[in-house]
Amino acid sequence: MARPLDVLNRSLNTPVLVRLKGGREFRGVLDGYDIHMNLVLINAEEIQNGEVVKKLGSVVIRGDTVVFVSPSQ
Repeated sequence: MARPLDVLNRSLNTPVLVRLKGGREFRGVLDGYDIHMNLVLINAEEIQNGEVVKKLGSVVIRGDTVVFVSPSQ
């Protein structure tokens, strides 16, 4: 069985969708992470109802707010 950090490692440099507690969603390329599941996304965008509402560039997302990380197109 894959461990969460193994899955993140395989997702490095690929597009991902990240949902946070409270329902916010971000899409971007996973550029890095740490053992706390803090994430660094580049070319990040905030998504609402499947639509881009804000282009953000590089962002750091605190791991304790992450609900899931999924591959994205």
